[in-house]
Amino acid sequence: MKSTGIVRKVDELGRVVLPIELRRTLDIAEKDALEIYVDGATIILRKYEPACIFCDNAKDIKVYKGKNICPDCLKELKEN
Repeated sequence: MKSTGIVRKVDELGRVVLPIELRRTLDIAEKDALEIYVDGATIILRKYEPACIFCDNAKDIKVYKGKNICPDCLKELKEN
């Protein structure tokens, strides 16, 4: 993990502001969803990008019955 040297305080509502430089670097825009992971005492924020439930591919995702599926896996399912 790489330190950015940026320190922010949590406000009274539990919010933390991500600096604009960091948002620009990571291509995080207003209203973008972030996934929250916990690893021991570490909190990890990651930009949410829906991925295929079978192969984790995030390109050209289609939603079928509420599930994210990529074109390759969808084609494979149709063949079986």
